[in-house]
Amino acid sequence: MSQKSVSVLLSIMLGGLCLQASADTVMVKYRGMLDLANLQCEWVTRSSLIRRLCYDKATQYVVVSLNGTYYHYCGVTPAIVSAWRSAESMGQYFNAAIKGRYDCRLSPPPPYR
Repeated sequence: MSQKSVSVLLSIMLGGLCLQASADTVMVKYRGMLDLANLQCEWVTRSSLIRRLCYDKATQYVVVSLNGTYYHYCGVTPAIVSAWRSAESMGQYFNAAIKGRYDCRLSPPPPYR
């Protein structure tokens, strides 16, 4: 491996580590930039659609990464999120029970940035 390749690889690896240590701000489609500090997030490894699921129980607000793009949903009850987390297929559950049902235009999202 060339010195340039090692340097690029090291930069990528260190950059990833720095991102983990810094504030976790993501671009949420239809909302804009959002700091996830107010949400409890978990990485999802058992789904080909759901990459990350973040939830704030107090405001019933969900931010989810679908194939790397973050979307948000409002008014999602803890029972729905619990069922989603334990569903045999998280992607199928999302399509059947979440998508199109928790529109943040009808129930505004929390004001945190």
